[in-house]
Amino acid sequence: MDGYRVPAGEHRVEEKIKGSLFIATAGRAGSPEAARAFVDGVKRAFRDATHNCHAFVAGAPGFALSGMGDDGEPKGTAGPPMHQVLTHCGVGEIAVVVTRYSSGIKLGTGGLVRAYSGLVKLCLASLPTLFYVTAEPFFLEVGYSDLKSVTHEVARHRGEVIGEAFSAIVTLSVRLPEAEKAAFLARISHMARVVEA
Repeated sequence: MDGYRVPAGEHRVEEKIKGSLFIATAGRAGSPEAARAFVDGVKRAFRDATHNCHAFVAGAPGFALSGMGDDGEPKGTAGPPMHQVLTHCGVGEIAVVVTRYSSGIKLGTGGLVRAYSGLVKLCLASLPTLFYVTAEPFFLEVGYSDLKSVTHEVARHRGEVIGEAFSAIVTLSVRLPEAEKAAFLARISHMARVVEA
């Protein structure tokens, strides 16, 4: 049975580093839109914080639909190290916001990188997860004019294109969550056809 682990719900940990309070909040994000909504919700909850930095992977572990933000910290010291941890953690559909209430004591760029990546690791260490079942891969034949629309629908239904072959038409190898497959096939029925391997 194919699949991957996803957050079972919202989870939060905190740690003090040189007087600054860092709070990591993780949640499930099956799409970039869901990830941004989660990030916005945490930012609203901690609107008085010095920084609310984020990273997300909105699909299978290591999936391309991802994002990050430093929220005023020196460029590259928060979002990218957080994203690096998420990309290699083996958990999919995850967004994390690390909130910082600064004490005024400077951590330096190395200290910030260690603090933000460390909070994500701390949060992941106790994160409750569920196993999310995905369907067996299947093949689609798609015309070049419909390729962009079909790949958009794959992403919209939390799937991934795991192979492509280009000839007179395009053959895509696609894997989707089992629960999304029927709705996806209905949406693309006029643009593509399922073929046997």
